[in-house]
Formats: sequence, structure tokens, C-alpha cells
Amino acid sequence: MGAFLSYTVIGIFTGAAYAIAASGLVLTYSTTRVFNIAHGAVGMVFAFLYWDFSVKQGLPVWLSLILVLGVCAPLTGVFIQRVITRGLGNAPVGASLVVTVAMTVMLIGIARQIWPPDARSLEQYFPDHLIHMGSVIVTWQQIITVVVSILVAAGLYVLLSRTRIGTAMRASVDNPDLLHLYGGRSDIVAALAWAVGTSLAALGGILLAPVIGLQYFDLTLLVISAYAAAMLGKLTNLPLTYVGAMGLGLGQSYIVGYLQYIPGHDKLTGLPAVMPALFLFAILVLLPQAPLRIGQVKGLVSAPVPTLGRSAVFGGGLIVVVILMAAGMADSDLLLVGTAATYGIVMLSLVLLTGYGGFVSLAQFTFAGVGAVAYAKLDQPNLFGLLVAVLISAAVGALVALPVLRLTGLYLALATMAFGLLMDKVVFTSSWAFEFNNPLNAKRLSIFGTHVNSIGNYTIMMTVFFVLISLVVVAVRRGPLGRILIATRDSQAACGTLGLDIRWVRVALFASSAGVAGLAGALLAGLRGTIVSNDFIFFNSLLLLVCVAIWGVTSVSGAAMGAIFLMLLNYLPGFLGKNESTQGLLFILLGAGAILIGRNPNGLMFWVFKIPSWIQGGLFPVLADRFPGMALKVRDFAGGDRDDEVIGEPGGAHAHRDEEEVDSDAVAAR
Repeated sequence: MGAFLSYTVIGIFTGAAYAIAASGLVLTYSTTRVFNIAHGAVGMVFAFLYWDFSVKQGLPVWLSLILVLGVCAPLTGVFIQRVITRGLGNAPVGASLVVTVAMTVMLIGIARQIWPPDARSLEQYFPDHLIHMGSVIVTWQQIITVVVSILVAAGLYVLLSRTRIGTAMRASVDNPDLLHLYGGRSDIVAALAWAVGTSLAALGGILLAPVIGLQYFDLTLLVISAYAAAMLGKLTNLPLTYVGAMGLGLGQSYIVGYLQYIPGHDKLTGLPAVMPALFLFAILVLLPQAPLRIGQVKGLVSAPVPTLGRSAVFGGGLIVVVILMAAGMADSDLLLVGTAATYGIVMLSLVLLTGYGGFVSLAQFTFAGVGAVAYAKLDQPNLFGLLVAVLISAAVGALVALPVLRLTGLYLALATMAFGLLMDKVVFTSSWAFEFNNPLNAKRLSIFGTHVNSIGNYTIMMTVFFVLISLVVVAVRRGPLGRILIATRDSQAACGTLGLDIRWVRVALFASSAGVAGLAGALLAGLRGTIVSNDFIFFNSLLLLVCVAIWGVTSVSGAAMGAIFLMLLNYLPGFLGKNESTQGLLFILLGAGAILIGRNPNGLMFWVFKIPSWIQGGLFPVLADRFPGMALKVRDFAGGDRDDEVIGEPGGAHAHRDEEEVDSDAVAAR
């Protein structure tokens, strides 16, 4: 009985800390309709800042709390709302997810840059004063956390339901125009909500840091518990959110305490760490969706679709470049080129899933890990083994999509996040599954009996695979299936009225995307020879999404440039000789770039694709007057393929107009 009470006390304390963080998440969403993926990273940064004030600088605890919770956190919240997330409440889910994921990466980079990895710890409040309740020992840290969580929940409930400010907060989302008629300022209300929400994230991080330690990723990912609790409350109900946080804390504590009595417990050591992810996945699948005001990725302006012939020419040029590089580069540099090809293939899977289908996945590198492990375990280093690895990855993708057939937008993205964490913490490292915690050996691929042994030849082969997958992706986009995907991305309701079964299209799309990612993982396993679970951690999926969002998730070119960018992100810290500080700075730059570009889901390549039209519009008239023959060549070079050049403008409809329509308009104008 004593052990049960001890586990209950620990569970109540943990649940109270989760409730504080979840309350801040609910506040920011219910008042601005922005789901902040970076909520945990915010708490992590301010936990480090509190340590800096109270331990490193030696300030009193009370003064440190005032500076962090009363000054720094609110000002940061106002800055985030006014500069980063302003207007995202009415933006598509792709934009809001990319921006907040980028903010997560940037905050981790800031923490690593200011506080390099080192042993740090925070003492609990009043550590020498313990309360004995029979055989159960209760600390003041636990009591303070529970009391504060109750005060926060009650205060927020009264604020939102019983005060004029709370009414204005809800009105700023429900009917901002009506709020303005009554003299309200929706921007001020939103800034206040973000100030309070950021302070609550900081408070949750500070209360949990003495227990779990000052760790970048542990504190950041603890927000998954807040996600789960907030989802139980449908992102609006604070009492249900509090109940969900308490239930999650108690369940996690009981599992930690009683896991040793379960047969085969040594194979489930990672289960407590993924309890929040399992809880989140169960809530998403079992409970009905709340009426979120965000849906799929919309506002995408599809990149110009090249002909297959032109794509083959550019792909052949890329292969020639890699052949020349393989002839003159060292093996260590060729490994980087092969790694970039791997990233490119995984990003092509996101082009298919997100750019064409409009669904966001936060676990794409997990599917690559499934393919890598399947390839290594099969011990069939040939095309048959590669095909089986791809099919296994596709089957896993379909299994993930089946339980969440009815989910869209944010719910679907969070479901993939939960799956990625589950695979990362339990499945990959468990002896009953992949036992990926030890290095797995993989052999180089052989094609029709010919072994590709040298790194140079293997890198060329990976580039060929990238080009082939690119051609398939372009062919899909140009065909009827691509038009169906674009239609489902733009309007599921309209597709439903036409008789299209969107659910099975989604399953097939997820399976295909996971299969492509699995192919990349299998090729990477053969390239490196040995693989470990850290090669496919969940955080890499976030970096992958941010990089492809910067360059453009709607085009093959964006995937290629994003792959090179991500490879350089991992390579530059070692090249410059300052691994931790340089990587932190690169994370900051990466996150800032994605935040700036994240509102345009088409990325930098969208502007690159405009260069031919700028050339044609600016240079062609001059050449037409002076050099008619040269002008024709410039027009042929810059004109490109107009097929489906523009599908829709962000924030408004834009119908496609073909050349005959443009010509008829010109005749009418004359």
C-alpha cells in the first residue's frame, strides 16, 4: 500500500506540471487558433534561463522567478505573437505547423548556443524540509507544483469565462469584426494571451527541470504530454484538460513503478517514456475531432510541371555531375553526397505526401528507419531485398494511416508525431522488435549479381535512384492520379460530392510516401555499412520538414535543394571544428529562415521558377526590337511548360488559363 501511495504522489505531481503546460497551450489556441508545437521548447529555454539567473548569476530564487515569469517570458510571448505567429490562426495547417516546428528548432539552437552541453542541475524547493505521511514522503516541490496547477487552472477558467478580458479573448477568434465594433483590439488581446501562455510554459519547464534535469530534448518533448491533455479537452475545455493531465501523470507513474512486475519487463524499458505519445494517439483515434479552424495545406501555388523529357535531361545532367565528383573526390566527401541523395529521396516522399496530397507528416524519417532496419535484417543485399524493405515500409505507412482515416490537419500531424516517438523510444531499441540500439550491419547492394562495392559507384547508384524516383513523382503529378491528389488537397468536400473515396486515397498516399522513405533508408544502410537508432531519431523528421519547407515542398527541385541544405547542416559543424556551438547557430539560422518563408509553403524554388518569366517579360521585348532571332531563342528557353503552372493563389482563387485563352483575350483587346 505504501508503494501505491508513493506512486500516486509522484503521479499527481507529474500530472500537475503537465496541467500547467497544457493550460498555456489551451489558452494560446483558444484565443488565437494557433497550435504551438514549440510550447515545450519555450519551457525548456526559460528553464535554462532560470538556472542561469538563480545558479550561475547567484540571484535569489524569488527574484529569478520574477525576472523569468514576470518579465522575460511575457515579453517573449508578445514578440512571438506580433512577429512570428501573427495571422497564423487563419492560415492553413501547413504554414502554422512549419512555423512552429521551425520555432522549435530555433529555440533548441538558441539554448545550445547560449548554454553549451554541460552537467547542470536545479535544486528542488526546500529540499531539506520533507513531509512524512506514514511511509510516504512528500516534498515541498510536489506540494508547490500541485497548488500552483490548481491556481492556474482556476484562474484561467475564471479569466476566460467570467471576465471582460476573457470574453474579448474568445471574441477575437469567434468574431473579430464584431469585437472591433465594440472598441476591442484583437491584436492586444492575442498578445496578452501569448504572454500568459509563454509564462505558463516557462513555469512548467521550471517545475519539471529539478526532476528530469536540464536537457534540451527531454524538456522539449515533454510537451507531448501537454498535447495529449489538451486534446482530451478538445483544446478549449480547461477542466477536461486538467483531468487529462492528472490521468496521464498517474498512469505514467504507475507504469514506472509496477513495470518490474510485468513478465518480460526488460523488453519494455522504453514504455514509460512513450506513455504520453500512446495517450495522445489513443485520444486522437478514439475521441471525435474538435472543430478546428485549420484543415489541410492550402494556398499552395503548384510549381511549373516540367515535361518528362525535360526532367530526364536535368536528371541525366545531375548523374553526370555526380560521376565527375566520384572520379575526383575522397570517399569521406562521397559519403556526404550519398547522404544528400538519401535526404533527397525522403524529401521526395514529402513532395508526394505534403506537396501534392496536402497531408503533413512529422515522422517521415521514422519510415526511413523502418526501411533501413528491414534491409539490414533481411540480409538480402539485392534488388529483391530492397523491394521487400520498401514493401515493409509501405505496409507500416498504411497501418499508421488506417486508424486515423477520419483525421485531418493538425490531428493527423500529431498522430504521426506520436507514432514517430513510439518507434524512436520503444520499437527501434527493443529486443522483441528491431533491437536497433546496437549497430546493425548492412551490405552494399548488388544489381543483377553485380556488387556495387566502391563508395563512388554506390553514390552514383543512389543518385540514379533519386532521379528515377523524381521522374516517377513528376509522372504522377502530370497524370490523372496527380490531379486527384491536387483536388483532394484543395477541397475534400468537393471531391466527396464527386464520389471520390478520399479515405483510401489517403491510405494509398501514406503507403507510397512511406515506401519511398523506406527506400532511402535501405540505400543509406548499404552506403554506411552500419546503422544505429540515432540515425533516425524523431528530431530528424522535424529538421527534414523545415528544410524542405524552406526550398519548396511542391517541387522535385525543392527536394533536391533541401537535401543538399540538410547535408550541409550536418557537415559544417564538423568541418569548422566547433560542433556544438556551430550547430546551435545553424539551428538558429535554419529556424529563422523557415519562419520567414514558412508562410509561403512553396519555398524559395517558387521564386526561382519565376526567373524565366522575369527574363521573358523584361529581356524579351528589348531583344525583339534589336535581335529578333535571338529573341526567339530566349523565348523558347524561358517559356517553359505552362501545364498547370498556377493552381491557386494563397488567399484567393486563381483559375488556370491556357495559351489559347490568352491569345483570344489578346485578339479581343485589339
